[in-house]
Amino acid sequence: MGERTILVWFRNDLRIHDNEILLEATRKADRVLPVYCFDPFYFKTTSYGSLKTGNFRARFLIESVADLRQTLRAQGAELIVRIGDPAEIIPQLAEQYQVNEVYHHREVAFEETDISAKVEAALWKIKLNLKHFIGHTLYHKEDLPFPIKDIPDVFTIFRKKVERDSDIRPCFETPAQINVPEIDDAGQIPTLQDMGLFDPIDDQRAVMRFTGGETEGLKHIQEYFWETDRLKTYKTTRNGLLGAAYSSKFSPWLSMGSLSIRQVYWEVKRYEQERGANDSTYWLIFELLWRDYFRFMFKKYGNQFFKVGGFKGEAPSVANNQDELFEKWKTGQTGVPFIDANMRELNATGFMSNRGRQNTASFLVKDLKVDWTKGAAYFEEKLIDYSPASNWGNWAYVAGVGNDPRENRHFNVIKQAAEYDPKGEYVKTWIPELLHIPGKQVHTPFFLTPSESALYNIEPGVTYPNLIIKPLWTNLNDKNATLFS
Repeated sequence: MGERTILVWFRNDLRIHDNEILLEATRKADRVLPVYCFDPFYFKTTSYGSLKTGNFRARFLIESVADLRQTLRAQGAELIVRIGDPAEIIPQLAEQYQVNEVYHHREVAFEETDISAKVEAALWKIKLNLKHFIGHTLYHKEDLPFPIKDIPDVFTIFRKKVERDSDIRPCFETPAQINVPEIDDAGQIPTLQDMGLFDPIDDQRAVMRFTGGETEGLKHIQEYFWETDRLKTYKTTRNGLLGAAYSSKFSPWLSMGSLSIRQVYWEVKRYEQERGANDSTYWLIFELLWRDYFRFMFKKYGNQFFKVGGFKGEAPSVANNQDELFEKWKTGQTGVPFIDANMRELNATGFMSNRGRQNTASFLVKDLKVDWTKGAAYFEEKLIDYSPASNWGNWAYVAGVGNDPRENRHFNVIKQAAEYDPKGEYVKTWIPELLHIPGKQVHTPFFLTPSESALYNIEPGVTYPNLIIKPLWTNLNDKNATLFS
């Protein structure tokens, strides 16, 4: 028997810690061939006219791949990088390096599973096996107290059952040594320009500068948990809107797999032992469980989450001028400051708070009556932490077409604005034209009298847009009665 070589195909698992495919390959083979493909599929324009990957996430991805290469080199290994279709590249590299088997982590959304199926079929032709591993969830599928087809559709029931009946596995150890074959052409990591994009401009108002890669992800855990001790107050601050401190901000690293979700969990557990458990430490795990829930739901229901009618088979009604309304929403020109500020932040930084996401989504679907899938596709382009299951699952949920039948929420965005941005600081950060309006009055510039507008230097419809619809959440003739109720 000659030497055995296993090709490790990296996708959304750009790390060496808690990475089963990498560890298993080092144990089962003499040589490991780590490979990453920049697939042009992810850089095309979608049927919605938006990009599949905008420049903030693309930059984060490039940084993540570059960091993985550095980490592997520090282990005496190397990462082969190619641009092209994995179904062509993987088999070609497998033949070139006399590979015996290919390992990868299984995905759940249909585009991702379709790519795996094509790679698998191409490998079969050269009599090679694509071995699938499960590595993106807190709970391993095999450890759930129910088969996938019987997973409860209601999050609370799902959560209570797994918390009671399942255990979270320990992290896999990091391989001590990774032997690679002699690699003659490791390949260049592409630039944004190579992918048809331009460098994003970093806005100084951004919550933070997210830098891709495992090194930064692990550093961020260290900082958030141990150096600043912010985990202690997570539950009370997590609905914040400004700055790096209000929430954990782990999501970009989790969606690329530069951070293992289990690693975060076990770090919370270590924190609880060393500094004490409280509502906040539990709440971070609670939020991680939502990620699991949507991934398992995608495994159970597949394509339902991408259909405009969702699980009801019945699409919400849409406005006649929905395209025009959608444009105004995208560009932060709706005349509702809380919505516009959030959309402007998303466009300028690739990030938006959870509170902002819930409100902008609800406003688009319930108030503007725009097809929710347009909003989901727009978030897919813009968000640095986009992940198919969390994004499309949450949008279907907000649109009231999700799998959990009890959920059909409609946010009163003005009430939400007053609650979460009581002094208007967030709105004024992103809409400086409203700077002079005092306190929470900034959330309702459409109620200013002409003399107030003059006093606060506002020219309605010129310096800041007029309301584009008559909102459902307020009766304009009786402003005080319904506004903050």
